[in-house]
Amino acid sequence: MNSLNEVSSEELLPVGKVIKPHGVKGLIRAWSYARTMQSFQHSGTIFFKQDNQDPVEYRIHDIKPHKNFFILRIEGLYTFEEADRLRGADILVDKEKLTRDGDEYFWFELINLKVFLDTGKYLGIIKEIIPTGSNDVYVVKLNDSEFLIPAIYDVVKKIDLNRGEMIISAMDGLLDLNEV
Repeated sequence: MNSLNEVSSEELLPVGKVIKPHGVKGLIRAWSYARTMQSFQHSGTIFFKQDNQDPVEYRIHDIKPHKNFFILRIEGLYTFEEADRLRGADILVDKEKLTRDGDEYFWFELINLKVFLDTGKYLGIIKEIIPTGSNDVYVVKLNDSEFLIPAIYDVVKKIDLNRGEMIISAMDGLLDLNEV
């Protein structure tokens, strides 16, 4: 367990939340914002942040899936009481330690991207991402208009993080049906 000294808070990304202790030996049941446990595994260490306190770094000993959650064994946590002190804490990782496959993007990279049709028409800004079973859905807003854009290859044609833009190709009826 270390206090935050080498990594600034701006370099940390929320990847989950502590739900509660699991058992009596210091295990933690955690909810992951990602669909896999890779965000935890590849970082090697995670940070727990509670309320207005500074994040505290811990080394991950073991992680395994359990129902819709993950069970984490953290070095330095050996009792129910030690694990219970972290109940409700945010789980963060160093952004630099995150890995991704080819065309994967993190939500924090997509939020606030400007969205354009492949014709050049401006649709708005991604304000929210809704996870669904098969694909995410981007909530794009401009003034009073809101569009729900499926994150699928047939629709999303290009993402340019340097320019802060996403280019989409609207399938027939997509924008008419999705306008709220």
